[in-house]
Amino acid sequence: MIRRLLRDPLAHFLIAGAAIWGLLARGGDPVDPAERTITLSREQQAGLALGFERTMGRPPTDAELDAQIDRWTREEVLYREALRLGLDQGDPVVRRRLAAKMDELAGAEVELAQPSEAELREWLAENPGAFETGGLLTFEQVYFSSESGALAARDGEEPVGQTISLPRAVEGMEERDVAQVFGMQFAEEVGRLTAGSQWQGPIRSGYGWHLVRLNRRGEGSVPPFAEISERVEAEWRSRTIQARREKAYEVLRDAYRIEVE
Repeated sequence: MIRRLLRDPLAHFLIAGAAIWGLLARGGDPVDPAERTITLSREQQAGLALGFERTMGRPPTDAELDAQIDRWTREEVLYREALRLGLDQGDPVVRRRLAAKMDELAGAEVELAQPSEAELREWLAENPGAFETGGLLTFEQVYFSSESGALAARDGEEPVGQTISLPRAVEGMEERDVAQVFGMQFAEEVGRLTAGSQWQGPIRSGYGWHLVRLNRRGEGSVPPFAEISERVEAEWRSRTIQARREKAYEVLRDAYRIEVE
């Protein structure tokens, strides 16, 4: 059975992926999914305890943590045997779950990390835009479903975009409120634009691409760290996890040649 598994392309992917993800996410020795020994590390036990606490609102007792470990062990045994039997083949649900799990592994270390106050203060100094108050943005936007369409329209006199359920003009809105409507990436990029009469972009949102004319931007201020420390840590964690996932994916993606027929 082990020899057949080693000839399975899926096993190659899992072994290589686990190795790369393990190095990026934990910095330790990679775990071979074909290995018959199952090890539950202290970090994984802490993760089980954290998951229980988030669900129940309190840390688990010793008995409850033991039950969590037993449940994890049962799932791990059945999961590995399902892979050996090839039960994942051709199942889109399993495919998506495995892809999501790979993403989760890349950010696992950050979920449990406890950054120091100095690290958070430094991060806040580099990313003040998400926490500014009083900085009001006034702009117009034109939507396009493709970047090429937005680029072509930008070179014209007055761009005419496509219909979408987003406001064409925004008057005096804080950047965090812009992020709720258009998405964080859009809000951050608009916040970096220079006010003027010209159309700028394209800028990407969760909907597509936009040309933006920033008419006015009021200067905002960042509250004292003590007032927003919890928000800073939550934002640091969210963005760091996403950055880890993107970096890990790029490493794996570079190992493949994609052919679209």
